[in-house]
Amino acid sequence: MKRTNKDNETSISRVTRRSLVLGGLQLGVAGVLGWRMRQMQVEQADEFRLLAEENRINMRLIAPERGLIFDRNGIPLAENAQNYRVVIVREDAGNVEDVLNRLRQLIFIDDTEMERALKEISRRSSFVPVTVTDQRTWEDISTVAINAPALPGITPDVGLTRNYPLGQDYAHVVGYVGPVSDYDLSKIDDPDPLLQIPKFQIGKTGVEQKYEPDLRGKAGARRIEVNAAGRVMRELDRDPGVPGADVQLTVESKLQNFAEARLALGLSAAAVVMDVRTGDLLTVANAPSFDPNKFVRGISVSDYGELTENKYRPLANKAVQGAYPPGSTFKMLVSLAALEDGLLSSDETVYCGGYTVLGNRRFHCWKRGGHGRMNLDQSLQQSCDVFYYEMAQRVGIDRIAELARKFGIGERFDLPMSAVTAGIMPDKDWKRSRYGEGWLVGDSLNASIGQGYVLSSPLQLAVMSARIASGNAIQPRLVKSIDGIETPVVGADPLDVNEGHLRLIRKGMFSVMNTNRGTAFRSRIDRDDLRMAGKTGTSQVRSVVVSNSDVPWEQRDHALFVGFAPYDDPRYAVSVVVEHGGGGSSAAAPVARDIMLYALHGELPPLESYPSGERGRVEETFAALELRSDFRPSRSGRSPA
Repeated sequence: MKRTNKDNETSISRVTRRSLVLGGLQLGVAGVLGWRMRQMQVEQADEFRLLAEENRINMRLIAPERGLIFDRNGIPLAENAQNYRVVIVREDAGNVEDVLNRLRQLIFIDDTEMERALKEISRRSSFVPVTVTDQRTWEDISTVAINAPALPGITPDVGLTRNYPLGQDYAHVVGYVGPVSDYDLSKIDDPDPLLQIPKFQIGKTGVEQKYEPDLRGKAGARRIEVNAAGRVMRELDRDPGVPGADVQLTVESKLQNFAEARLALGLSAAAVVMDVRTGDLLTVANAPSFDPNKFVRGISVSDYGELTENKYRPLANKAVQGAYPPGSTFKMLVSLAALEDGLLSSDETVYCGGYTVLGNRRFHCWKRGGHGRMNLDQSLQQSCDVFYYEMAQRVGIDRIAELARKFGIGERFDLPMSAVTAGIMPDKDWKRSRYGEGWLVGDSLNASIGQGYVLSSPLQLAVMSARIASGNAIQPRLVKSIDGIETPVVGADPLDVNEGHLRLIRKGMFSVMNTNRGTAFRSRIDRDDLRMAGKTGTSQVRSVVVSNSDVPWEQRDHALFVGFAPYDDPRYAVSVVVEHGGGGSSAAAPVARDIMLYALHGELPPLESYPSGERGRVEETFAALELRSDFRPSRSGRSPA
């Protein structure tokens, strides 16, 4: 049908309006797009540039190299070893379980390790790298690297892990590191970001724990470029951070190894060797010990059970944590208190008939038949209990306690080891505060022979011996330097004690070892220039007097010994405690003599330093020692330097 002009005009009008509307809409959209493009390109350019960079560039924390720990001669006690590992970043991985299943097809990962990794992944932020498996071979790492495109979020990595090359020798001194736990984090108000890295290692015990901030160092960072699949293309830059400080200890590794091996011939024991002049701790030994390397990655349940269920307590640092009745090793301080108060002279005698009567109770001497008349020197030489019962009644516990504290008994020394004990040096106020009871004279008699409430550690007994030998208030020192800066020697001032009285005590200790009636005569050193002074001790752990051979091991008496050498020019002090070892003269003194001779000679001591009748037994003992092969020098017989 033919359209009219009017129809054509109407149609044209409608098209024109539509065109205008459509054109307007198009112009509006274009305007909005233009405005938005301008906003994005100009006003928000920095923001989007940053977002693009975040998609292309990742920042990763770099754990600093942990500081090393050395002995006094530079032998490494704690070092860092390479650790090949595989890590995953959850936000880069996508389907985590799928990626991990693909990874397990390439390298073996046991179920326990996988469960641990999945648990860590769920607990950590999505951008935090989580270690899936570590301690891998180079072949494993190469396999993962070659297959990286099929493993988004997975990265082969090499880090450092702690290693203790001397194993159990320093387990109780150096301690060990382990993965950061929730408990560790709960004790820190503002935790270092490093501690959030899964399996990051921090000190758990010993020097590793006490010097954690110094040893840890400061974190570094690296910027890496990744492609759209998340694969690392290149490293853009790296800040390695600040390595931890190196710590040098005062201990001497050959002596420590010998002491550990010598103690291990018994069942449960501890020994401390201290430099009389500086306070340096040369040996802090415990037996049995354990391998700290097992704790670094997390010890197995079975291995940990073996340690905790062992009645000889290998995890305990007996040398500083153990608190034992000092027994007769305490008698030097009782007699010194009497001398200082003018209540005893060197030639005065006390009669020992085998016991002292107090009220309706008898306090027996260890020698039931009695010693007869005893002067100071003889009372120490033969360890007469009755002599010290008398001194305790003359002096009183408060004065004894006051003097004993001057010599380190009851003092907690500030050393970087775990759970250093203060022991107990009781007095009247202590008992009233602790038990709400008054002090009894019988308490003083028990304390006078190192029993009752008195408790001390092998460390305190070594300090006591060093202070008797030197006459100075020397303090024990374990850290020699930190990053090369020497730790000062503290406490070299003279004790406020009469030097003449100290000489009498030293002379009595000399008699203990070098006169044929001395309790440690069989454990003497048979060289005039190296003569040793000492004191044996036996502390009861049960109230009923029964022969040690008739009771189980854990009910037997503790054996103790303290001493110093050489007598004329003291260099070292030693203390030994053999738990439930029986008598101090038979169980502790021979061990202390062997350790002292090793310290004086700097190596396995020559048989010529021993009495001729003892040399065969000593040679058998040395043959049984399990010394490190690199610490077993040939016996040269040379004199000490």
